[in-house]
Amino acid sequence: QVQLVESGGGLVQPGGSLRLSCAASESIVRIAAMGWYRQAPGKQRELVAVITRGGATNYADSVKGRFTISKDNAKNTVSLQMNSLKPEDTAVYYCTANYALRDYWGQGTQVTVSS
Repeated sequence: QVQLVESGGGLVQPGGSLRLSCAASESIVRIAAMGWYRQAPGKQRELVAVITRGGATNYADSVKGRFTISKDNAKNTVSLQMNSLKPEDTAVYYCTANYALRDYWGQGTQVTVSS
């Protein structure tokens, strides 16, 4: 099993930045892919960004150019740098990991973008 713990959420004004981090209990070099999803009230959970073991990345169109996903193999962490935040980015953000053909999820961290 893989345990994932997110941190870094909070309240930020439009145009501001936040950095989310996800700490994994397993060495992330053994994890096929890790990513971030988000779920806003009344909406389905959606993919935000993903990074593979080899470092390839993919982003939702809505966050391209504003969000950057990265990983630190030595620290077993994956981060999501979010810039130019918009009110529509408000959601609970979940870290996910695909390991041994199973998907694991963190508990989520709230991001609120509001003036």
